[in-house]
Amino acid sequence: MSKVPQRFGAGHRVLVTGGAGFVGSHLVDALIARGCEVVAIDNLVTGAKDNVAHLSGHERFRLVTADISEGIPDDPALERRFDAVLHFACPASPTDFNRLPLEILRVDSLGTFHCLERALADNARFLLASTSEVYGDPQVHPQPESYWGNVNPVGERSVYDEAKRFSEAATMAYHRKHGLDVGIVRIFNTYGPRMRPDDGRAIPTFICQALRGEPVTVSGDGSQTRSICYIDDLIRAIMAVLDSDLTQPVNCGTEHEMSMRELAETIVRVTGSSSSITYIPRPADDPNVRRPDLTLARTVLGYEPEVTPEEGLRRTIDYFARHLGITR
Repeated sequence: MSKVPQRFGAGHRVLVTGGAGFVGSHLVDALIARGCEVVAIDNLVTGAKDNVAHLSGHERFRLVTADISEGIPDDPALERRFDAVLHFACPASPTDFNRLPLEILRVDSLGTFHCLERALADNARFLLASTSEVYGDPQVHPQPESYWGNVNPVGERSVYDEAKRFSEAATMAYHRKHGLDVGIVRIFNTYGPRMRPDDGRAIPTFICQALRGEPVTVSGDGSQTRSICYIDDLIRAIMAVLDSDLTQPVNCGTEHEMSMRELAETIVRVTGSSSSITYIPRPADDPNVRRPDLTLARTVLGYEPEVTPEEGLRRTIDYFARHLGITR
């Protein structure tokens, strides 16, 4: 149960960049469910119209296809004032770091500035989607918001890690210089329906391989850990931060930490697959451990994860089975 009273709902207009993406589309659903009018901007580089197809024709939703890195587009849906601006546009998968490095840097620099300027002009609350990647390969475990991180500034992952660190700095600069009402959510490894099957992240990769009966490919020796969070839990945390008056970064995720080997074994078991587990070279700068310290979210927001890894993985496996047309 959230300790924060609902701040945004019926009668409020909300802009969501990246609103056709995995996290963004679920966030749009939550805002629509509250009665908000939502305008989503997405260039569909990694997002998909299918993620918001169920809202087609909805009187309180509009999707504008545009690149926020190039500015707020000239569209009638964007003319009136917004009460909140949520910047969730950014390719966020390991394969994107090599495929779309410049796009990532642009959306978390130029795109962030465009969104901050619009929030400032509208006197709106600004909420930034940041990431656990700002902690890099952490030397503190679990990671509290006060930890400054251990990031390789010139490594393959740096386009994402440093872009998000820059976005956080820009957000706080607008808060300090202009008094802008801001919030920052540091998102930990999240999974669920609407993920891209080929996005390179462990859970969709393992699930698709297991469903197809292919070898499940685990990087390194599989001892590296992640704390996996089902999308419903993440959205509840994000909405609580949005409603709050917190201006400091807030970790959003779960403490369900497991090794990649254990994750692969669990997915093979839950899918009922005959897949074997094989090991492949580990990517550069791949963090050894990752688990959020949720003290701030728990004590100030009343946030508590509800979906167990087993249940979340079952839901996600069912989604991918339907998506791939596989009968189980």
